[in-house]
Amino acid sequence: MKRILLIAISSFALLQCSKKEDHFLIQKDQIGILKRDFNIKQIDSVFANDSVVKHTFADGHTSRNTDVEIYEKGGAHLLSLTPSSTNDELAKITIVTIRDDRFKTAKNISSKSTFKDFKDNYEVSKIDRILNNINVEFKNQDFYITISVDQLPSQYKFDYTTTIEVASIPDNAKIKNLRLDWF
Repeated sequence: MKRILLIAISSFALLQCSKKEDHFLIQKDQIGILKRDFNIKQIDSVFANDSVVKHTFADGHTSRNTDVEIYEKGGAHLLSLTPSSTNDELAKITIVTIRDDRFKTAKNISSKSTFKDFKDNYEVSKIDRILNNINVEFKNQDFYITISVDQLPSQYKFDYTTTIEVASIPDNAKIKNLRLDWF
């Protein structure tokens, strides 16, 4: 009996050690190796194998850091990170814009998926009109998608007062942006 228990524990330990972290998995409070509680100062070490570009805005009197862009060494744009405040290395990341379609949820949904893929796998909790786009949020998820109003039927394109329902969005609507909201 002890031998069986020892083999079972050893097998479990080996399986856990052999599991490779998925660098493109979108999950609650994490995307790939980036976790929600990381701050801007940690980004260089988290993405040590990639290129990190920190934008600085200067107006002649002051300068401040704005978004941080993450690129693979080969040049592929992976992520855009928006900090909670500018010029604070301890600022947390509040918005992650996914730039690479290799990032997928556990249900294999990515920025290349259609609206139907999202609504069939996640419950829509809120739809907001923002200028020429709509943001669609999902229940119990950190991510939301942006769809251009050009993807909607014509009665929604120019009328900013009409409420947009899930049924109003065509199944084949393309996703403009996939973002994580970590406020």
